[in-house]
Amino acid sequence: MLGTTIALVTDMRIIMPRFCSVALLGAALLAPLAMAPMAFGAEDTKTARTYHDKKHNDDHEWNAHEDQAYRMYAKENHRKYRDFSKLKDNDQQAYWGWRHEHSDALLKIDIR
Repeated sequence: MLGTTIALVTDMRIIMPRFCSVALLGAALLAPLAMAPMAFGAEDTKTARTYHDKKHNDDHEWNAHEDQAYRMYAKENHRKYRDFSKLKDNDQQAYWGWRHEHSDALLKIDIR
């Protein structure tokens, strides 16, 4: 019985360091995969474009709420919807002038 106990202890001394090494290696290999969703999420914030309003000398971030307001502007002014980034500069400035007169509350845009 004593020989069996010594054999088990000897096997444990060999198995435990190998197990720890494999576990550490596995964690090191999985860490970049765990970080990947955070890196992809960071790119989403960089895609928002900022436009400068020359008349009011301020910047506006183009997002879903601003796009909704622009669609209302286009409808109110009997214009066909076009991608805002492709509009001429004077058309963009006309929109920003209109936008300063129409708040989100007035347009009933829900911001959450």
